[in-house]
Amino acid sequence: MASAQAKHRWSFFRAGGFDQVKLESGADLAALDQLDQKLWVALSCPTTGLEFDAETLKAARHRQGRRIRAPEILAATKWACGCLKHPDDLLKGSASLPLAAINDATDEGKQLLSSARHILGNLASRGEGDLRRDTADTTKVFAQTKSTGTAS
Repeated sequence: MASAQAKHRWSFFRAGGFDQVKLESGADLAALDQLDQKLWVALSCPTTGLEFDAETLKAARHRQGRRIRAPEILAATKWACGCLKHPDDLLKGSASLPLAAINDATDEGKQLLSSARHILGNLASRGEGDLRRDTADTTKVFAQTKSTGTAS
């Protein structure tokens, strides 16, 4: 009987005396939960000193601490792949993300797209249609937002 979920075919390279998996495509990222963790180079790593955005690592960490672990990487990867129509967009390294790349076929994707449009509206970027790295500045993002509550 065939498996309901086809096994992903991994590519490897040899470095440092052992084989390491190549993460070359969105399909690789989407199937990361299928990769036996015995084949991972590390099951956790520090959240500082990496060539990776510190704020992104902070958001991906579920527990307080100085390390990010394999289950957190898997959860973040699954979420990110699910938010995009084409997970290959995660590997492009672009400074922007077109709104059209967001997967609006899911409730979470619809909410994300709505939030992105709201943010771009606050930044007076309606015509650009993409998210840029400057959206991380929450002061700028919410500067034009009107309060929905009242002070007590």
